[in-house]
Amino acid sequence: MGVAKALESVKNKAYGIKRNIFVLYLAYQDPRVPWYAKLFTILVVAYAFSPIDLIPDFIPVLGYLDDLIIVPLGITLALKMISPTVIEDCRIKAEEIHKQGKPKNWITGALFILVWFLLAVWLGTLAYRYFSK
Repeated sequence: MGVAKALESVKNKAYGIKRNIFVLYLAYQDPRVPWYAKLFTILVVAYAFSPIDLIPDFIPVLGYLDDLIIVPLGITLALKMISPTVIEDCRIKAEEIHKQGKPKNWITGALFILVWFLLAVWLGTLAYRYFSK
């Protein structure tokens, strides 16, 4: 019985994180959110949805450190930067959207992939210049 409760707790926490990421995505689009909070929020959302991690998942123990600490910490900080009124409005909107089915935004997905690709090319170019001397 203890294992079942622990798994249920983990599932609930994962659902809460996913819900908060979507709430932050909606808050990013809200004009009442200050620019610095928008910037931090979009970085957190992009990192959470990105397949690229600071610490690769194949590294034992440390590989999941960012998923367990960095993402939830970023979500918590972003939620604190945005007014509770905006967060509550976005939570309500997120629940309404969730009831209608998951939205698919291919343009945003392609944009995230493009940004990560350009970052990888830029870093690769820097590494090539540094190591080819």
